[in-house]
Amino acid sequence: MRRAMRGSYMVIALVAISISLGGRWVGAQVHHVVASDRGWDPSSHVGSWSSGRVFRVGDKIWFTYSATQESIAELQSIEEFESCNISNPIRMYTDGVGVTLDGEGTRYFASSRPESCRNGLKLHVEVLPTQPKPETQTTVSSDLLALAVGPTPSGSVHLKGVSTLLWIVLALLCFIST
Repeated sequence: MRRAMRGSYMVIALVAISISLGGRWVGAQVHHVVASDRGWDPSSHVGSWSSGRVFRVGDKIWFTYSATQESIAELQSIEEFESCNISNPIRMYTDGVGVTLDGEGTRYFASSRPESCRNGLKLHVEVLPTQPKPETQTTVSSDLLALAVGPTPSGSVHLKGVSTLLWIVLALLCFIST
């Protein structure tokens, strides 16, 4: 009797988790280290480093630089970016940490030192929306699922995304506990 109650609680918990996640995985973040090994330096050709890269909402850009010698200005417009006008930045990054790309659109970053900016130490990125993961269907045999939630009206059940993983784990837990 206790095993049946415990199994019921597991089913309820997993159903609640599955519903709250909407049956989908959250898109993975990508961490981009600007100019890779060379870091935030005029000789690293930051502009060419970014060409061909895809930046999405939720990704993070890491600027590797010495916080005692450099800081990064996030600029509002293409005009400020092209002219290296850093007098009115949106934000100043002074601690050498990453920047989370939290919205779609173009973001402009430049060295806070005008001479470095004019020497090419600036970066603009086009941030695209998150890419939804393609949903795949998995068929779980009715015998395995019956151990977790009882009989089903059809011969198989189709589950998607996170739900599939949660149901399989639940079925294995129920099977082990019997």
